[in-house]
Amino acid sequence: MIASISPASSKWKNWLLGAQIVGAAAFFSLPQFGLGAYWLDVLNAVGISAILALSLNIILGHAGMFHMGHAAFFAVGAYTTAILNTRLEWPIFATMPFAGMAAGIFAVAVASPIIHLRGDYLLMVTIGIVEIVRIALINNVFGLTGGSNGIIGIARPVLFGFRIARPQHFFCLIWGFAALSMLLFYWLEHSRYGRALKYIKEDSVAAEGMGVNTDRYKLSAFVIGAVWAGFVGTIYASKMRTISPGSFSFWESVVLFMIVILGGSGNQKGVLLGAFLVSGLPELFRGLQNYRMLVFGAALVLMMIFRPQGLLPPKTRNYTLPEPLAGKFP
Repeated sequence: MIASISPASSKWKNWLLGAQIVGAAAFFSLPQFGLGAYWLDVLNAVGISAILALSLNIILGHAGMFHMGHAAFFAVGAYTTAILNTRLEWPIFATMPFAGMAAGIFAVAVASPIIHLRGDYLLMVTIGIVEIVRIALINNVFGLTGGSNGIIGIARPVLFGFRIARPQHFFCLIWGFAALSMLLFYWLEHSRYGRALKYIKEDSVAAEGMGVNTDRYKLSAFVIGAVWAGFVGTIYASKMRTISPGSFSFWESVVLFMIVILGGSGNQKGVLLGAFLVSGLPELFRGLQNYRMLVFGAALVLMMIFRPQGLLPPKTRNYTLPEPLAGKFP
């Protein structure tokens, strides 16, 4: 089938692309316009949440697996970086590949036995995964994790001799990595691999009938999301300089899950919008922080009732048949 694109719609898309480029340039210029360190830290926290949510989106949004234990992979990456840096004195960026590798290996170990589960059953098991990781960290596994006190004294990252230490520096690092993440996951989404994940999400039985190895694709989605979460753990550990099990609680997984669902499961722009709403908006209403759980719960209920597809759901593609074929199909 051939898609029909009118000149008007093509012109509109060009205008929209130009607006997005200008908006991105203006956003990355914020540190130069006197934005305070506090609000830069808020945007950095939003950026970390956005990258984590993008890595969860490939599992939840594209493969359709209800996964609420993503903070476990985040924790594995952060602790891998912290241990390698504080005990072996590895540079931060040298630890990043190993943080992603550790998170990916852990994903294979915990996801392989449960990959056949669906819906609520998978959701409950992944909740258990993040709790197991948190309790293991508290119990000071192999004497490496520091127990409930965590690990302190993590170094700042150094890139080509430049030490990244100020909020402005982390703003460029985090949001640059967020842009790279969007490009990677956009490519995956529009690749043959991404289309296979969408088939599995819509109807796994039909996908198997078409020759798609559903278990292998689901497991690979888990691993890709986990590896990327491990990378983010490296950035987070070097930014905070101290980590503890309390930073990777079940609540962190709930927040990531809410970002994807509220913003629009399967849509990168929706995930970014969800990150700003869930992670950034509460900072504007700090006086109401005691009611955060109530507000989030009410928002989820309202979204499920009035807009279950999210604020920015994925767009469906409309195709028209060529003229010689248009009259041959009902």
